[in-house]
Amino acid sequence: MSGNPARTARIGAQLQRTLVALLRRGVKDPRVGNVTVTAVRLAADLSTATIFVLPFADRGGDAPAMLAGLESAAGFLRGQLARELKLRHTPRLHFKLDEQLERAHHLSELIDAAVAGDASRASGQPQQEPDTGAHTAK
Repeated sequence: MSGNPARTARIGAQLQRTLVALLRRGVKDPRVGNVTVTAVRLAADLSTATIFVLPFADRGGDAPAMLAGLESAAGFLRGQLARELKLRHTPRLHFKLDEQLERAHHLSELIDAAVAGDASRASGQPQQEPDTGAHTAK
């Protein structure tokens, strides 16, 4: 059974808005703290929802604990979503760390290094190798 994509997108947006409010006021687990919900991806049959989150501010080291706290609260959050959204079948919630911002930042650094290398070659300056984070064994 494949769902209606417009309906799926609408429910996903509602889930995201409601989850943000619930996380602000309803989750008492200290591991969760302030969380940014960056996206909600629903299965076509609406049985599961993958919630992409980021720790707010500079709590990147606490990400595993934050995810454990969110998974622990998933049942509570699902019940609250069912009541607030009046859904007959509320999707099971799974939380994942959103790594797209980190990847985008890394790609931006690589592009900046390539542009700087091109500019230094054009001006005749010696080129400095960019640090791409990849290391090779000699």
